[in-house]
Amino acid sequence: MALKRITLRDFVIVRELELDLQNGFSVLTGETGAGKSILVDAVQLALGSRADAGTVREGAARADISAEFDSLPGTAAWLEEAGFDVADSLLLRRTVDAQGKSRSWINGSPATATQLREIGDQLLDIHGQHAWQSLTRPDTVRGLLDAYAGCSTSALAARWSDWRSAQKTLADAHAARDSLQQEQERLAWQIGEVGKLAPGADEWPELNAEHARLSNAQALLDAVQTAIDALENDESGALAGLVRAHASLQNQEHIAPEYAALTEVLASSLAQAEDAAHSLHSTLRKTELDPQRLAELDERLSQWVSLARRYKRTPAELPALLASWQAELARLDAAADSQALEAAERKAESAYRTEALALSKARAVAAPKLAKAITLAMQGLGMQGGQFQVALQKTEPSASGLEEVQFLVAGHAGSTPRAVGKVASGGELSRIALAIAVTTSELGTAQTLIFDEVDSGVGGAVAETVGRLMKQLGRDRQVLAVTHLPQVAACADHHLVVAKQRDGKSTVSSVGLVLGEQRVAEVARMLGGEKLSVTTLAHAKEMLGSAL
Repeated sequence: MALKRITLRDFVIVRELELDLQNGFSVLTGETGAGKSILVDAVQLALGSRADAGTVREGAARADISAEFDSLPGTAAWLEEAGFDVADSLLLRRTVDAQGKSRSWINGSPATATQLREIGDQLLDIHGQHAWQSLTRPDTVRGLLDAYAGCSTSALAARWSDWRSAQKTLADAHAARDSLQQEQERLAWQIGEVGKLAPGADEWPELNAEHARLSNAQALLDAVQTAIDALENDESGALAGLVRAHASLQNQEHIAPEYAALTEVLASSLAQAEDAAHSLHSTLRKTELDPQRLAELDERLSQWVSLARRYKRTPAELPALLASWQAELARLDAAADSQALEAAERKAESAYRTEALALSKARAVAAPKLAKAITLAMQGLGMQGGQFQVALQKTEPSASGLEEVQFLVAGHAGSTPRAVGKVASGGELSRIALAIAVTTSELGTAQTLIFDEVDSGVGGAVAETVGRLMKQLGRDRQVLAVTHLPQVAACADHHLVVAKQRDGKSTVSSVGLVLGEQRVAEVARMLGGEKLSVTTLAHAKEMLGSAL
């Protein structure tokens, strides 16, 4: 079993409802307008369908929908990767307020509607009463065949994108060949001009620092000499004064021992002053006036400033500017290499066609098998002698492959198969859609199948066949069908009835399980209307008895 419980609060015309679902085949019946499809709409909303304020019961602040499933083994990996708790059951919850704003949760943790749809695809399949309309859409038809064949078009779509990109690059290069050449020449000239300077990444600040030292070398020498004179002058120099002061106090230490600390301070100062004098002499020997080097630096700095002004940049930006030009020229050179671009385009096309041909082969194998399976299902749905075909027609390459897929139908023996959308009878369309739904449902992994009035337009013996088919599906899956056919309802393992009542000034719906005489009465109502006669009750009992 998959879907265990549906809980609704203030949803459309339902004030409060908690519905437990069972294994096997369950039907949902009720009078027209009672709200049979409301439950299907609620499940779809819990599984991420579009929300709007119209789902909120009139006068209520918000609608609250919960769907609880058995946690299938295949969902555990998805839940862990998405960051949700993995438990024995899976609870999907969604609220919609009166302004149409919705919020979603998976196992109590906030989720997005997209995440609800992703997990919902693994849990449940819904087949609507107008399912045949989607059979006229190429993407739906192709998707059904690919699912039957067990194929995915994601790899093909990626190869198609690569090929289209290579085609565009090649076409752009051909179209822009003249302007491309002009741009290459312009960049090459600029690179040559700035390349002569060959600006280093850290050269500009180093040049400025060296220039500052050389241009101020004489002033620096004068300052050093002045400092040396101030320290070493025989009469007034600081060193001589410190020597005298130190000796004077040291001579009195035997009288005033407290002078010892001051003597140590003067000794330290003298040592530091001598070190400073030694360093100044070293600086004086190493510092030279170099007018030639200064002239070279002036010339180099002038070149930097001139080029920076010409290209409207600061001098410090020149190295990065040169690198960007070189990268752009390399890109243009590659873009102008037609042979390389043509080779890349051919390689991308080859990769696409390899993937597309593999997909075409798989479709060709699966198409007759799918056609045979659906044709067989049609025979029991009042279309004896009818034939279903899956036609593959070659087309220009696209993201979906090298062929279009079309469903063709012959409603009875001897008729020519035509496109599904051109089948005139609405009943035939519904039965074909049902045959496809039953056939493809057997292929899916979802454990819950919902059929929302897919039996519209059929009756009699065909309706009985529909009921038996759904009962058969219910042996392996959980099947829930919204129906108006007593023949289908009689085949169900469980029968749920939707009722609509007046509650003061408003109308509300409720859902309940019917058993025994209540079920007989509901089937009889479906057969003959509100007034139950002995005949309709007997017919209902007979139908229920023969369906067991």
